[in-house]
Parts: sequence; C-alpha cells; structure tokens
Amino acid sequence: MSRKKKPFPLIENVEIVDIAAEGKAIAKVDNMVVFVPYVVPGDVIDLQITRKKNKYAEGKPVRFEKYSDNRSNAFCEHFGICGGCKWQILPYQEQLKYKQKQVEDNLTRIGKTDLPEIQPILGSEKTEFYRNKLEFTFSNKKWLTLEQINSGESFDNMNALGFHIPGMFDKVLDINKCWLQDDISNRIRNFVREYCYEKGYTFFDLRNRGGLMRNLIVRTSTTGEVMVIVVFYDNERSEREDLLTAIADKFEEITSLLYIVNQKANDTITDQAVATWKGNDCIFEQMENLKFKIGPKSFYQTNSEQAYNLYKIARDFAQLTGSELVYDLYTGTGTIANFVAKDAKKVIGIEYVEDAIEDAKFNSKNNKIENTLFYAGDMKDILTQDFINEHGRPNVIITDPPRAGMHDDVIESILFAEPDRIVYVSCNPATQARDLNLLDSKYRVEKVQPVDMFPHTHHVENVVLLIKK
Repeated sequence: MSRKKKPFPLIENVEIVDIAAEGKAIAKVDNMVVFVPYVVPGDVIDLQITRKKNKYAEGKPVRFEKYSDNRSNAFCEHFGICGGCKWQILPYQEQLKYKQKQVEDNLTRIGKTDLPEIQPILGSEKTEFYRNKLEFTFSNKKWLTLEQINSGESFDNMNALGFHIPGMFDKVLDINKCWLQDDISNRIRNFVREYCYEKGYTFFDLRNRGGLMRNLIVRTSTTGEVMVIVVFYDNERSEREDLLTAIADKFEEITSLLYIVNQKANDTITDQAVATWKGNDCIFEQMENLKFKIGPKSFYQTNSEQAYNLYKIARDFAQLTGSELVYDLYTGTGTIANFVAKDAKKVIGIEYVEDAIEDAKFNSKNNKIENTLFYAGDMKDILTQDFINEHGRPNVIITDPPRAGMHDDVIESILFAEPDRIVYVSCNPATQARDLNLLDSKYRVEKVQPVDMFPHTHHVENVVLLIKK
C-alpha cells in the first residue's frame, strides 16, 4: 500500500515582491522563491503551495489579504482561466517597466557582453483588440469553472469553441468575448457555435480524434478585410456547405471565406489543401505605400500597427544608403525584405516555409519591387559558405528567427559572411542574448530597442544592432 502524500502547506500573509518569467509573480517564503500566477507586486495573499522543488516552489493565491496599490481590474470575464492576458491586472505602464527589465536582465545575465544604454521600450498605442489573427478550437470536452461545478447545474452540452486550457490538451474553455481581436471575430465565432449547436454538428474529440468541427481561424487587416478559415475533421459535404453558406449570408464583411478538411493528428494547416468558398483566397495588409498578401498559411506579425513601428526601427538600424546587399533571414512572406528594398541595392530573403516564399515573391511583384530574391529551405542548409560565395557577402544581415533563436550553424555562417551590420529582431530576448554571446567574437552591440507587441502578456520583442568590431 503506497504512502499517502503529505499535503503542501497553506502560508498566510505572503507579500508578492516581483515579476518573473512566463507572466508569473514572485513571493519569498523562508528564503525560497515561490512562483505565483495572477497576482502583482504589492498583493498580500494566503498562498497555497502546489509544487515544491529543491530551489523553488510554485503556488496559487487562495485569498487576498490586501490588494496592491499598483493593480488594475481585470476587464475580461475569462481572466485567470483561459491562460491569456495574464497581466491585465497590471497597469500598462507597469507592464512596460517589467518588460524593459526582462530585456535588460536577459541581455546582461545570458548575453554577458558589453551593452549600450538600452532605449526605453516602445509601447503599443492599442492595448485591446490589437491582434489580426486568432485561432479557436472546437471540443466536445468543455472546461467547467469551479463556479459552474459548484452550482449544481447539469451540463448536458459539453461542446465548446474557444481556447485550450493551459496544460489540458483536450479541454477547451468556451469563449464568450475575447478582447484581443476586432469584435467581428467575436460575432463570427459566437454565430458559428450557435449554428452548430442548433444543427447538432459534432465537435472534435481531441483525445479520440473524431467529429465534424475542428478549428476556426479569423484574420483581419488594417485595410478592413476579413478572412475566415473553417477547419473540419469529418468530410461531410452537406453539413459543411450548409455552414459555409450560413456564414457567408450572415457576414457580408467577410472578404475571404476558406475551408480545410484536416484529418491529421495535429492542428497545423501548413501541409493542408485550402479551398475557397467565397471571395478571395487572401487578404492584404498595408504598410506605407506597400501592400502585403496574407494567405491562410502566411506568417504576419499579429499586431499590424505595432509591426510597422518594429520594421521602421529595423530599417533605421540597418542604415541603408542604396548600395548595400542585404540578407533577410527568416523572411516569412518577405515583409521586412520588401519594406527595406527601396533603400538597398539588393535583398535576398530566406525562409523555411515554401508557401511563405511564394507570397514573398508575389509581394515583390505586386509592389513592383525588382531587387529582391527569395529562397525556400531550412536556414542552416541554405545559408552556407557556398551560398554566400555565390551570392556575395552581405553588407547587412537582418534576422528575425523564431522563439528558439538561431541554429549554431547559422551563426557560424553569419560570422563567415562578416557583414558590417547585423539587425537582430527577436520575440525571445533570452535566446537572442544567447546568440549575441556567440556573435561577440566579431561584433559589438551598438543599439538596443525593446518593442511591446503584445499588451497584457509577458511577451516582448527586442531589436539589436550589432556592428563589426
């Protein structure tokens, strides 16, 4: 018979003292750091320890003895459950302060290289409804809140359309109103859910894989266009066509209504065939005098207006005069490459996703840009010494890698290429700092500019200019 595990203690009157990574806050109990979600510095709480390790613990607030003076009221009814927007209880200026500190700490602690004075973070003008893309999941296993469970109410309908609960891959929180995207997104999602309820459509079983309705993706743009992608699992033509017709009839604002039948084990659509039901197969985003094609599989910065500010900083850091050869690494749909092309002699963009490269080529052609070249493939396989010898040593490299940062082979190729300047755009200052340390043998950091793309979250973008020593 196994020994019963001793319950973790409840500790009273604990003050929250700082902000940590991943949006959690810090308390200190008996010289041990405890990570706590959904609290802010200055809160005094009764703290339930939920997990204990040798050097740290995790906990949750059970009761608030005192609320911090530096606290905002949560504006979303789903706060604390869906896992998003964890910092909405922190005033925006405080959010910016901690994001600035996160950049400084990472570059100093991990980068271990000489730094200039870091510029004040550039905040987002919009702090609500700023995203241009959201993806929702259909599930037949709705997440019930404690209030719902304790209500004694019987829940016969366990279908949900919303966001995954953190740490629960097969549980989805039914979303009524999300404050991240234009309200057209809420209206479309709620209509689709109610239509499916009324018609008895089956929602996806994430554990056993079955059901008609799988995902709903909504994309919007600053040009006023709206793309809706409905992803089905079961290939039921009649039900599918009835739903798509109903969506098209209800929402004249939709300029691109697409659908996918995805019967794979995962939700990714990059390898799936996309069918157009109504309108165009893409939408467009405007930036200065350029128009960028956004397809269903395209990557585009999810805060369109702040992306413009981010790219202006990258262009300014590049210090182009019109005579430079520029390599744009992880170019995506060629947004940065095309954005800086008018100020360069030639821009070469490299990206893993082939569809994105086709969009990049289209964006150049559509904007009458003739000094760009694009290549699709794994960065470490494309950006080799042979590639550099063939195409020429770049004067400037702009790199905007995914959260994992750059592969060691890519860094070696950059060091071989020896550009005069490197503009490093990052969505993860920790991996950026690691890469800066690896580039330190030949480059010094000249400028650092944090940019907030995602208000109410702990995420922060950072742009660094490196100059050859």
